[in-house]
Amino acid sequence: MLKPIQLSRVDLNLLVLFHAVLEEGHVARAASRLNLTPSAVSHALGRLRRLFDDPLFLRTPKGVVPTARALELGEPVADIVARVGCVIASATPFDPATSNRRFIIGAPDAIVASVMVPLSRRLRKEAPHVDMGLIHLMPGHANSEEQPWKESLQQLEKREIDVAILPLRTVPPRFEARRLYNEDFVVVMRKGHGFAREPTLSAFCKAEHLLVSLDGDPRGFVEQLLAKRGLQRRIVLTVPTFMMAMVQLASSDMIAALPRRLVAQYSARFALEFVELPLKRKSDAIQAVATKAAMMDAGVAWLMHLVVEEAGTGRLSS
Repeated sequence: MLKPIQLSRVDLNLLVLFHAVLEEGHVARAASRLNLTPSAVSHALGRLRRLFDDPLFLRTPKGVVPTARALELGEPVADIVARVGCVIASATPFDPATSNRRFIIGAPDAIVASVMVPLSRRLRKEAPHVDMGLIHLMPGHANSEEQPWKESLQQLEKREIDVAILPLRTVPPRFEARRLYNEDFVVVMRKGHGFAREPTLSAFCKAEHLLVSLDGDPRGFVEQLLAKRGLQRRIVLTVPTFMMAMVQLASSDMIAALPRRLVAQYSARFALEFVELPLKRKSDAIQAVATKAAMMDAGVAWLMHLVVEEAGTGRLSS
C-alpha cells in the first residue's frame, strides 16, 4: 500500500493516460484521444514506468503491447477512473423532473422494439427534459461462443453506453445486472404459410430461411443445433435487424427463428403467425447491465430502475 506522502505525489492524470493507452494500444491514438502530443504521452509513460517499476508497454511496429503487470493494473485503474468521474458528476444532484441529461441504452433491436414503448412513456411523465439515445448491439463473431457480447461490455466500460440490455446469464464482477425476463425463439412466417400446418423438423430443414445477421454471416445458433443432429438448412436471405426480418417475411415464403416477445407484439401488424421451434434450446436470460462504477451515478441508477420496472417479466407494450 502506498504511504500517504507517496499517494499525494501521484498525478491522477497519469492513471487516465494509462487507461487510454491500454485501450488504444497505440501512443499516438491515445494522445489524440487525450488532446496531447505523442511526446507528452511518452514522457508520462516514463513517469508511470518509474511509479510502477515496470515497462508497462512494449513498442511494436503496430503500436504498444501491455506487459503482464499492465494487464493486472487495467481493471482496477479503469475502475478508479470511472469512480472519480462519477464522483465529479454527482456534484450536481440528479433530479429526473428537471434534468436535461442524455442517456444511451444499447440492445439488440428486438429488445429495443419490445421495451422502448413503455419506457418512453414513463420517461415523458417522470423526466420530460431527459433525452435518450439507442444503440443497436449484436454479438460479435470473434470468440463468439465464449464471449459473444464482449464488445458491448467494453462499450459500457468506456461509458459509450449507460445501460445495456443483453441476453447474458452471468456478467464479470465489475458489472451489475438486473434480470428482466426470459426469452426464447419461435418460427415465424406469413399467415397461411404451409409450415404452420406441419411444423416438423424435416419441413423446417426443407424450408427457405431468413436469418438476422448484422454482418451478413449466414450462420446462427440454429446451425449449431442442426449440426448436432447432422442436419442443415438453406439461408436464402440475411438482414441486419429483426424488424426488417418481419417486413421480409410478410411478403415471402421464407421462415425465420425470431424472439417470441417481439413476435407476440408485432405479428398482427405484419400479418405473421408463429409456431414453436422444432429444436430444443435453453431460453435466454435478458438482463439490464451497467458497470458498478456507473451505478454510483444517481442518474444511471435511476435509469436502471426504470428499465427494470418497465421492461421486467410480464410487461408488454400495447
